Amino acid sequence: MTHELSIAFQTDKRAAEYVALAKLVNQYAFDTVSVYCDAPYHPSYGPLMLMAPYIERARLGPAAISPSRMHPIDIAAQAALLADVAQAGTYIGLARGAWLDDHSIHEVKPAVQAIQEAAEVVNRLLSGQSGYAGDVYQVAEHVKAPYPLPNERIPLLIGTWGKRLCAVAGEIADEVKVGGSANPDLVPVIQSYIAVGEEKAKRPLGTVGVVIGAVSVIDDDREQARAAARRSVAMYLPVIAGLDPTLPVERELLDRIQQQVERNDLEAAAALISDDLLERFAFAGNAADIIGHCERLFDAGAKRVEFGTPHGLQSAEGIRILGEQVLPALADWQQK
Repeated sequence: MTHELSIAFQTDKRAAEYVALAKLVNQYAFDTVSVYCDAPYHPSYGPLMLMAPYIERARLGPAAISPSRMHPIDIAAQAALLADVAQAGTYIGLARGAWLDDHSIHEVKPAVQAIQEAAEVVNRLLSGQSGYAGDVYQVAEHVKAPYPLPNERIPLLIGTWGKRLCAVAGEIADEVKVGGSANPDLVPVIQSYIAVGEEKAKRPLGTVGVVIGAVSVIDDDREQARAAARRSVAMYLPVIAGLDPTLPVERELLDRIQQQVERNDLEAAAALISDDLLERFAFAGNAADIIGHCERLFDAGAKRVEFGTPHGLQSAEGIRILGEQVLPALADWQQK
């Protein structure tokens, strides 16, 4: 298996900042550049279009779009336009989405079926077919894409921790991204969920790659980096820890962390996060720490590791360490 490394950005920036980031990451050998699609931030495709002219060797894509926020016909149209300018290819990422109710976004249900049908609508439009008659989505028979179509099929990523959606991904997707995890123990579990769908669709086991992505804080001062990562992880750990079936953490500890977060005492919340717990939910430390962490994930079966924001105590410095130290070391490791 060829292992890949990617970097992801939050969509909370000015237009000039997206361009500057694109120019920075283009100096390094990242395989993929992703942007998030979290409400109420910028939807993915605007930032991706701004970045595309300056990224020559990494593919681009959203990780990931909720069809509850953007209709599949719009996802298809935006994906086609990005494919027209992305110099090294693109991908489409779909997910149920999180905290939708906080923004008055009503989830399209049944949720798993909605993701599957959304992917089918997008695929039909981008392959030049017309119409779709599903239980969740219906597109009139005369409706087809009125814009130039991509020259090649655009790969599909599905973001999920769940058994049912992993099984759907096993049938139709190219990758599954587990967002918010850096846990090697979780990789074979997700692979077993995906395998159900691969077997149903008569695809070879391992057809669908597992992508692991999480908060990343990399700096030469490893202790400062790990302290910053603990504060970031504390914000979402009480919610996301319950999704990991390999995690031996008591609910009482997660409740204590949540109480400190609600009191806005991130230092107290961070102090409750052990080194082991931090390693399962973040990439944190110096270059050697990150290299070893990625090796463990690849050994566990991950296809791709995605470094999420903020990347470093100073974002540009974290990206520089990734590009100049981590990526070359892992490229050498793969060749051994």
